[in-house]
Amino acid sequence: MSLLTIVIPAFNESDYILITLGRIQKTVRTNFECLVVVDSPDDSTISHVSNLNKSDPRFQIILNDLGKGPAFAIKKGIYNANGSFIAIVSGDGSDDVSQIDDLVRLVERGVSVAVASRHMKGGQLVGSPFLKGWLSKIAGLSLFHISRVGTHDSTNNFKVYEKTFLNSIIIESTHGFELGLELICKAKRKKLPIAEIPTIWIERSEGVSKFPLVKSLPKYFYWYLKTIFKF
Repeated sequence: MSLLTIVIPAFNESDYILITLGRIQKTVRTNFECLVVVDSPDDSTISHVSNLNKSDPRFQIILNDLGKGPAFAIKKGIYNANGSFIAIVSGDGSDDVSQIDDLVRLVERGVSVAVASRHMKGGQLVGSPFLKGWLSKIAGLSLFHISRVGTHDSTNNFKVYEKTFLNSIIIESTHGFELGLELICKAKRKKLPIAEIPTIWIERSEGVSKFPLVKSLPKYFYWYLKTIFKF
């Protein structure tokens, strides 16, 4: 049976990470391992995942030693993945992890990237700050229509990838979640199939979002332009 690796970059999620992991336990039927990646041995996420690991060894903590931030954490998870498929999931509960099996099935059927799309028919953003949601939608829809990337939501990081595709490229992102857009760009350039299903994304109900919009925009814009103009 093929193995799925679920990679979750986390930063001081404390016991809130258990909500996401509990949903994965209840809903994911694909054979999986789950790597929760943190930057520091002092991260408050660690103790909660370590305690869960005692009863369910599929859930593991990985210490990111590549560099600080989500991009390096995701790369560390990818490099340590044993699965044929790799899912990137947020640790704050905003992603509908019950859809992971459906995304995996798309990859099993032959696509290289399966996207949970907030901006196609049937998808929705709930509770997102207006500017953040508006920029994401404009980017996603314009790339879909101009560059024919196969998804209305290139910027969403909730995706499942074929491991052979990830092994065939060098991931350049070093900042944050623009990594998801980079991977769409590189799959498109390789003329690999990309597909999507609608998803309802819900802003985290507890704590504060750690997404730095202003600092992230130049990184996203770089990969946006590169997808369109192929430079």
